[in-house]
Amino acid sequence: MGQLNAGIVPVTLFQQNCAILFDAETKRGVVVDPGGDVERILAALKDNGITAEAIWITHGHIDHAGGAMELKEALGVDIVGPHEADKFLLDNLETQASRYGMAGVRNCVPDRFLSEGETVSFGDHVFEVLHCPGHAPGHVVFYNRAAGFAHVGDVLFHGSVGRTDLPGGDHAALMASIKEKLLPLGDDIGFLCGHGPGGRFGEERRGNPFLV
Repeated sequence: MGQLNAGIVPVTLFQQNCAILFDAETKRGVVVDPGGDVERILAALKDNGITAEAIWITHGHIDHAGGAMELKEALGVDIVGPHEADKFLLDNLETQASRYGMAGVRNCVPDRFLSEGETVSFGDHVFEVLHCPGHAPGHVVFYNRAAGFAHVGDVLFHGSVGRTDLPGGDHAALMASIKEKLLPLGDDIGFLCGHGPGGRFGEERRGNPFLV
């Protein structure tokens, strides 16, 4: 088994971190949260010789799922996630797009919704699915125990937390997700998030103004 690697392709006017998670040896992996700019995502895969086996979605906001259907058609792979509680968001991506003047967005129909306690994988890299509502009701986090790594989407940021003023947002639920599901995984867990730089849970537990 090769090392678990991650690359970031910033997409959409929201500068969302579309992540490509892949095995360093086999160059097989997944695309997480293709919010848009699909041609840039495809170019990153091609330029790095990476074969994407699936598309994983953390939650149903436009900057995370807006390009998923286009990418699915280009790659011929399944869309996996988020939790079914975000179906109402995925069903209304085109309406969201018209509000922001974003072209090419289509409503997203996942091939499989995810629930707490399930796993998803590529090659030998297994990720546990944590249902972490608050930013969005169906938000999921992908946690790789072997690598000490989590993709947390928009639940937690370096120095901040996900906003909860969008449809289905719930600040109390968000804080519970962070404090009861993420931080107990351990201070050494490294994370990627949906916007800006990642970090480690311990740094956030000690220094994030929303958590201290």
